[in-house]
Amino acid sequence: MTIEQERPAWQDLAQQFQADRDRSIAQVEPAIPVLPETLPSRVIDIPRQHLTPLELAITESRPEALVESLAAGKLTATSVIKAFLRRAAIAQRLTNCIYELLPDRAILQARKLDDYFAKHGKPSGPLHGLPISVKAHVGVEGHNNAAGFVGWLGRKSKEDANVVKILLQAGAVIYARTTEPQGLMALETRSNITGTTTNPHNTATSAGGSSGGESALIALHGSPLGIGSDIVGGSIRSPAANCGLYGLKPSTGRLPLIGISAYAIGCETILGVIGPMSSTLGGIDLFMKTVLGSKPWLNDPLLHPIPWRDHESHIHHNGKELTVGVMWSDGIVTPAPAVTRGLKEVVERLKLVSDIEVIEWKPFQQKEALEILTKLYTPDGGEAFRAHLELSGEPYTPLTAWTVRDAPGIEKLSFQGVWDWTFKREVFRYTYLQEWNSVAPEMDVILCPAYPTPAPLHDTSRYWGYTSIWNLLDYPGVVFPVTKIDTVRDAKDTTYIPQNEFDSWCYESYDPQKQRDVPISLQLVAKRLEEEKLLQALKEIKQKIGLPFVDCLA
Repeated sequence: MTIEQERPAWQDLAQQFQADRDRSIAQVEPAIPVLPETLPSRVIDIPRQHLTPLELAITESRPEALVESLAAGKLTATSVIKAFLRRAAIAQRLTNCIYELLPDRAILQARKLDDYFAKHGKPSGPLHGLPISVKAHVGVEGHNNAAGFVGWLGRKSKEDANVVKILLQAGAVIYARTTEPQGLMALETRSNITGTTTNPHNTATSAGGSSGGESALIALHGSPLGIGSDIVGGSIRSPAANCGLYGLKPSTGRLPLIGISAYAIGCETILGVIGPMSSTLGGIDLFMKTVLGSKPWLNDPLLHPIPWRDHESHIHHNGKELTVGVMWSDGIVTPAPAVTRGLKEVVERLKLVSDIEVIEWKPFQQKEALEILTKLYTPDGGEAFRAHLELSGEPYTPLTAWTVRDAPGIEKLSFQGVWDWTFKREVFRYTYLQEWNSVAPEMDVILCPAYPTPAPLHDTSRYWGYTSIWNLLDYPGVVFPVTKIDTVRDAKDTTYIPQNEFDSWCYESYDPQKQRDVPISLQLVAKRLEEEKLLQALKEIKQKIGLPFVDCLA
């Protein structure tokens, strides 16, 4: 008998895992109601039809407000976690966003927190009782950590990831693990383990990737705050943008990665990061302050010893508190009319604010950046990825096939080739900074699209240039909601002539009728390690022009 004959079929391994996941959801009490087999394309409102008024009030509270209510004893940790477990179970039925729930662990932890509060009359920490969801490759002790590969099923984390330990110490409750794509390497969340995660605004569109389980769950108010990761050049920002959320990709070395699983761990050509995703900007701020407030660098040599610095805006020589550079296009792919409209509306309002200066920022060497990224994302030509698929015999999913095998420019580099392209990366970083300093030294942040279109249709997310450029530069980026697509005002420009293969792909993939109801989001970027300045800039912009212009989660 051959090894192939002895090995279980990958489909059987996936079905076994899905059965385990379904059992974790079945443990939720009270059990969720039976939902219709046939659902509308827009499912964002459905949980509101099946939860109690108290559950709705809890799950639709801002994370900052939840923390305050829990700290004041107005809510118990047990009542809060039970409400979010029920809403997460419904979200799974609607969008396939849950990798597994952790009801036993979560409720036990919540009861301990309630006992602490009853005994001491105060919260156990800054996040006392706050439910937090985590992307599946963030290690949870004793649980599967397959990083999107069927052949990795059965590998279990020996302990919680460092970031999970920090959150638990702060009083948070970890209760849900969310879906991720095959090998984590796609801007859409689809794997042979869990299938495809859909966007609750319009299930014909992508929830994004690689943290699409988080974005779908948070958009459905099944989580107030979650941990995503940004590995393939947009994996926090893509899903946050698609689902109308806030998502922060920090610079490397600010948040702990110990206990995070990925097939390319050890390859340092383009480093991944973890970061928060939330329905509010306050949730992002809360996460960063809490994690960095624990001084994680004291036991992790990979981290910069930089505490959270509440930024004070600088007054420039022109009397402006904030200077925003606007990048309308990256020069490779022209944004769809919906994205351009959203950007125009923001810029028009910014220009009316007396203490904000708006300037133009032209894309810089974007073609060269994409070439470097293509070489450094898969310096082995995709061999390791293929080998991990062969462990189970599972096939490539459409987008991972493109990302690690079929995209133009992918090749196996020699050692010298890795050195050469890594050196080009460093030269590019240096040159880009000199361009910023010489052309626009007063510029604090860059405002630009997060993706060429709003939430794209499934299996079409091939272009990551608007997000991956900032991974190459190691600049922090935050995505935020602006408005929603309008099928009339955002109609396709039938006179436009695409300029290249990527431009043509994105142009042909845009269909405002099929993408109806989805949010329009944008991206704000700052220089390396300026996360505090970045969030402060977004706070000022939000406050002064009234973002988002419509409630993208309504």
